[in-house]
Amino acid sequence: MNPLYNAGIALYSAAARIAALRQGKARRLVDGHKQIFSRIERSGCKQFDVWIHAASVGEFEQARPLIERIRAERPQWKILLSFFSPSGFELRKNYDKADCVVYLPFDTPANARRFIDAVNPRVAIFVKYEFWGNYLSELKRRNIPTYIISAIFRPGQRFFKRWGGMWRRLLQCFTHLYVQDRASAELLRGIGIENVTVAGDTRFDRVSAVRSQRLDMPYLERWATPVTIVAGSSWEADEEIYLRWLAAHPDVKIIIAPHEFDDRRIKAICEAVPGKSALITDIMREEKVDDDVRAVIVNCFGKLSALYRCGHVALIGGGFGAGIHNINEAAVYGMPVIFGPKHNKFKEAADLIELGGGFEYHDLDSLSAVMSRLCSSQKSLSDASSICEKYIAGNIGATEKIYSLIFSENNTEK
Repeated sequence: MNPLYNAGIALYSAAARIAALRQGKARRLVDGHKQIFSRIERSGCKQFDVWIHAASVGEFEQARPLIERIRAERPQWKILLSFFSPSGFELRKNYDKADCVVYLPFDTPANARRFIDAVNPRVAIFVKYEFWGNYLSELKRRNIPTYIISAIFRPGQRFFKRWGGMWRRLLQCFTHLYVQDRASAELLRGIGIENVTVAGDTRFDRVSAVRSQRLDMPYLERWATPVTIVAGSSWEADEEIYLRWLAAHPDVKIIIAPHEFDDRRIKAICEAVPGKSALITDIMREEKVDDDVRAVIVNCFGKLSALYRCGHVALIGGGFGAGIHNINEAAVYGMPVIFGPKHNKFKEAADLIELGGGFEYHDLDSLSAVMSRLCSSQKSLSDASSICEKYIAGNIGATEKIYSLIFSENNTEK
């Protein structure tokens, strides 16, 4: 790779080690990196049939349907799952459909060689946005079939800039690229990348599967009113707006699932909620929630997709930060989805806005306008709900397509 790229990775690695001295998330990352090769050795696998890399939780949810399809069809295959983010690794480090779960070492030439030596994969699959130069170059040098799935490309990305030659060369390392939409395929073909298939987004398959595995929470369903909001992956910037709206509408209840939480965050939310709140640490345990509780605050990871079942309108967090979180998890239940302005990286957000099932807000006034429309008219709520449900149903099938194409291409045997 370009020396500047390698220098940047080295600086990032050094910065993470310095940050680990005072910051918990960075400390978990650095500590986790120390265990990468021992975890691989303890797995007992000398060669993994499939290595799948997901940056964090969201990308894992895109990888998960494919992992589970592989496990169901080829139970003897060895699967390695890697993460870049501590939030993804910590949540899924014991995921039972993978034979080994590890962090991905920082993308230096030496790390790439050592990691691929240890994993010795027959096939490598990256998810959505993962373009690590040294790993991709090393996989290509070794003639290991390498794919990216559920990828999406936009004109402003570095691949399509005049100065983006290095990044365009990375795309040539993939055996095949499976993209979400035709626009991505056309962009890639415009720069000479022809090994592209429009396969869709595997997240649609995942949320559909979650919905079919009904988790009953009768105590929350009894507590919910005709208008209950679920604030999923909620950030402080989201809360500053929607809690002000909630204060002016005492007939509306809300379930809040923070994106990240510690004692300070939970205390701050409880104090900011207008009215009485209740804290739930295990949604599957029957708990009494009094009728006069305005807000249920969920203090546990991994249950948000089930919580959406209890609501009528979803407020999706992250739209005032790096970008919105998974709106499909809510839309699959026929919930209108509302989110902040930073959603340009997400095709499903643009699609649902155009169709009338998704809504953007950027301040209290715009949120009030959207909520007034949905909450004051049963027809408006019902129409938006139907749009979301039909949109998800119409986009199912990416996993089967990708699975069939990848593994028939490689002439693999069960």
